[in-house]
Amino acid sequence: MTAWLSILIPLLVMVFALGMERLETRLRSGTVREDEVEDFLERARPDEVKALFRQGIGGALQMFRLRNLGKRGGLGARRAKDQD
Repeated sequence: MTAWLSILIPLLVMVFALGMERLETRLRSGTVREDEVEDFLERARPDEVKALFRQGIGGALQMFRLRNLGKRGGLGARRAKDQD
């Protein structure tokens, strides 16, 4: 009986550690950086704030990022036209 416990307990600890590692990687990839939240709170539009309450921070930040990408893409296209 002691031999079985000496084999079973380390195996259970290893399985638990591997499970916690997987959980940690999922949580780490789903987190939002502090500077992103600060930037959002400073420059968010009313529709993005509504999305914050309806969808949570993930959906609101996605809308915010899409708007910022649109601005950057628009500026780059305008500069290219001005140079031609």
